[in-house]
Amino acid sequence: MSKNNIGPKRLVVGAHYGLKEWIIQRVTAIVMIAFTVVLLIAYLLNGNPSYDGWAGLFANQFMKVLTLLALLSLFYHAWIGVRDIWMDYVKPVGIRLGLQVLTVLWLVGCAAYAIQILWKV
Repeated sequence: MSKNNIGPKRLVVGAHYGLKEWIIQRVTAIVMIAFTVVLLIAYLLNGNPSYDGWAGLFANQFMKVLTLLALLSLFYHAWIGVRDIWMDYVKPVGIRLGLQVLTVLWLVGCAAYAIQILWKV
């Protein structure tokens, strides 16, 4: 029996590769949409677009945690997207690895800065 490696019965290695990341991107998008809706509702109910109004909104511990969750979702969502771009379009392994490391460092730095900002309010 010969193995036919072409057509619909071919052996596909790593067929589920990327499924987990695809699902995570959808979940993080839902978290960001939910946060946007909550923020919009809070703004419409509060109606105070001044600094004091926004500072009061984000002084609430629930809003800080929700904002942090939305930002972490954003950073992870961005990581998956940018990593896929590096993997698809940057062929030299060393350059691709360097770009991935720089991307991770940038996103971790953004997350740390976001935490610092959120808990200063």
